[in-house]
Amino acid sequence: QVQLVESGGGLVQAGGSLRLSCAASGRTFSRYGMGWFRQAPGKEREFVAAINWSGGRTDYADSVKGRFTISRDNAKNMVYLQINSLKPEDTAVYYCATDRSTWRSGVTRRDYDYWGQGTQVTVSA
Repeated sequence: QVQLVESGGGLVQAGGSLRLSCAASGRTFSRYGMGWFRQAPGKEREFVAAINWSGGRTDYADSVKGRFTISRDNAKNMVYLQINSLKPEDTAVYYCATDRSTWRSGVTRRDYDYWGQGTQVTVSA
C-alpha cells in the first residue's frame, strides 16, 4: 500500500521560508515522478511543482517559479519542496502525490493517483 506523509508546514511571516518534506513508501519510489499541489480555502487544488523519476526534470507553476524548488532523494524515498519569499497568497494545504505512470512527472491532478494527507502552510502579512 502506497503511503505519503508530508511534514514541515507551519506559520511563517511573509518573506520567510519553509522546507516541506514528503516520505514515500509502498511503491518503487525511484521509478515514479512526484508532485506537489496545494489547496487554499474555497479554491480548487492546484499544481505547484513536479519532478521526474531521476530528478533531472522539474516543472513549476508560474506563480511559484523562482521561489519554490522541488527535489528528491531516491535513496531515502523522500521528496522536498523548498519554499522561499513566501507570500500570503501561498497560504494553503500542501499535498505531495505520486504519478500514476512510471518514468514521467505530470502537471495535472489526474496524472497522480496517491496523495498524502497534506501539511498546512500559513503566511502572515
